[in-house]
Amino acid sequence: MQTRKKYIFLTFLASWLLLFFFGGDQLRRFAFFSGRKTEAQRNWPHWTDRSLLKNFADPEELQRDGDPSLLSPRERRAAWLSIYKNSRCRMETCFDFSRCEKNGFKVFTYPRERDQPISESYGKILTSIERSRYYTPDPQEACVFILSIDTLDRDHLSGQYVRNVDEKIRGFPLWNGGRNHLIFNLYSGTWPNYTEDLGFDIGQAILAKASFDTESFRPGFDISIPLFPKDHPQRGGERGWLYQDSIPPRKKYLLVFKGKRYLTGIGSGTRNALHHIHNGKDIISLTTCKHGKDWEKHKDTRCDKDNVDYEKFDYQELLRNSTFCIVPRGRRLGSFRFLEALQAACIPVLLSDGWELPFAEAIDWGKAAVVGSERLLLQIPSAIRCIHPESVLAFQQQTQFLWDAYFSSVDKIVHTTLEIIKDRLSPHRSRSRFLWNTLPGGPLVLPDFSTHPGDFPFYYLQHGSSPSEKFTAFIRVVSQAGSLSQPILRLIQAVSGSQYCAQILVLWSCEKPPPPSGKWPQTTVPLTIIQGRRKLSDRFFPYTAIQTDAVLSLDEHTSLSTSEVDFAFMVWRSFPERIVGFPTRSHFWDPEQGRWGYTSKWTNELSIVLTAAAFYHRYYHSLFTEYLPAGLRELVDSLATCEDILMNVLVAAVTKLPPIKVTQRKQHKDTVPQQVKGTAGAAGSRHFSQRQDCLNQLVDWFGYMPLVSSQLRLDPVLFKDQVSVLRKKYARLEK
Repeated sequence: MQTRKKYIFLTFLASWLLLFFFGGDQLRRFAFFSGRKTEAQRNWPHWTDRSLLKNFADPEELQRDGDPSLLSPRERRAAWLSIYKNSRCRMETCFDFSRCEKNGFKVFTYPRERDQPISESYGKILTSIERSRYYTPDPQEACVFILSIDTLDRDHLSGQYVRNVDEKIRGFPLWNGGRNHLIFNLYSGTWPNYTEDLGFDIGQAILAKASFDTESFRPGFDISIPLFPKDHPQRGGERGWLYQDSIPPRKKYLLVFKGKRYLTGIGSGTRNALHHIHNGKDIISLTTCKHGKDWEKHKDTRCDKDNVDYEKFDYQELLRNSTFCIVPRGRRLGSFRFLEALQAACIPVLLSDGWELPFAEAIDWGKAAVVGSERLLLQIPSAIRCIHPESVLAFQQQTQFLWDAYFSSVDKIVHTTLEIIKDRLSPHRSRSRFLWNTLPGGPLVLPDFSTHPGDFPFYYLQHGSSPSEKFTAFIRVVSQAGSLSQPILRLIQAVSGSQYCAQILVLWSCEKPPPPSGKWPQTTVPLTIIQGRRKLSDRFFPYTAIQTDAVLSLDEHTSLSTSEVDFAFMVWRSFPERIVGFPTRSHFWDPEQGRWGYTSKWTNELSIVLTAAAFYHRYYHSLFTEYLPAGLRELVDSLATCEDILMNVLVAAVTKLPPIKVTQRKQHKDTVPQQVKGTAGAAGSRHFSQRQDCLNQLVDWFGYMPLVSSQLRLDPVLFKDQVSVLRKKYARLEK
């Protein structure tokens, strides 16, 4: 009997233990075990719970659990799918390539409605497109369409928010569900979540957007652009801040930040933690709570001290004197300080997890910025201290290149966006990342000319190669006599005598037909006559007959010897990206007139080499004809004395380098075109005035003065020395 009771007791005890261990969570719901009413099951403990973990930071600094502004990954995904209904769009599925086959890459902007105001920034975007070489006023020719509705600011609390966009775009006959449309946007969403919602269905349109989240970005279809302020220049733009005297690369401060601190909401976590890396010596991290209408209601214990320290430093001074600049996220992923850091050659340290960097499809940001993680903020100082000074200088130089090539003006931002789309249309002829990330930049390297770096004048040094050893002489004839004058005959004989001359092309731009072949002099190289259209811009047309890298541009009245031609060509082979020639001119700023002046006086400086006798790379013919908009070529043809100035401005804008003058026996004189001849004095004065007007109109179009002055002239060894002429390589230069 006792044994039976013992087994019953053990069985009951074992059952009770099993029930306790495996059903305890359910039993604790009953008041019998808890002694109080049933309460809801707790979630995971809050990470700021002092009873579980000692706090080393004020609770106000830490991001709150359950913050309504923070969406879970599943919620973000659901919100993204609700916005981007065509989230699987690719160029192959949502873009009509057939529209681009007949007329090439042309862009049409919708007519602007009078009762629909647009922001200053969107007006600049539309102007950039309408001034580009891709613009067409005919929608039937268009490959890409741009809305006239301002879609930049889609924060419905903004005064520039445009309502009922869905209704408006559905009424456009060209909309076609957004197919082949490009939509620009700088601000999306609003407080507190700042989602990607634009407030209308973009359909199958390409979205060029600032602060793009990688989760909503459609690779190979959308384009991430930088956030730029409304006063960002239309064209030209300011230069970067890195100059030759900026070396050594290490500056007074290693790392700086000065900006707003958000006390609550999205973006507050990163900026609230920035004060931890501030040491007051080589790392300066300053924040202020003093922004917004009700900042005092939310101020914490650090605000007053932060506001005092914030005023002790000037932001521009910090930019100029720091090697690295922290670029944290704001309410949105992007911020204005990203472009500010690039211009200042302050290497950006990005703290914005999930940000699709601007133009990352083309730009290698690993060569110009440090991409950090918001969670690893405290490791940033030690990480950047390990970067070698040579790498720091390379980073700084790359920031200046990227700023000047892609970001210094609205024109460059818009044109880069268009060039990326154009590359997608013909992947087999698209520019490589090397061309996008090396001077002079993607937009200035035309894939229709070539996609091989060795065919351009900019990359010989990087590849250890040299341009071809022959040149093509290109002589422009405009004489109305219709016959061959003695200067032309002498010039042909002198050029053909050069051991480096491959062929001679004569551009015949006269009313009368050219003389028969029997009237032309016999030469040792092929001589070809090209019938021109009597336009000055024809001089720089990319004729297929030009097969050599070097082009020797000549006027019919130019006087040169064979030795001069040989020496100038050898100089050009050492500087193939520049214009190398004989007659020079210069520009200057006239403070009394408030405009640029043009002079032919002998001075110690030069900035223009006249194409009446000059060597340059044949690629510049393609740039002149295909890169420049038609309006500039029409300006050249209308002024009749402007084509050589435009070519010099173009080459200087591309290379940022001056031309090179070589020695010449006789001083070149400007020839007055037949169209402006009258009395000698009046014609010369008008000719000079037209060239000065041309220069100022070109500066207005480019947005800045591209010409670069130089005091360099290259002469042969022993030139003008007291040595026998017979001992000199270019003997005829001194006869």
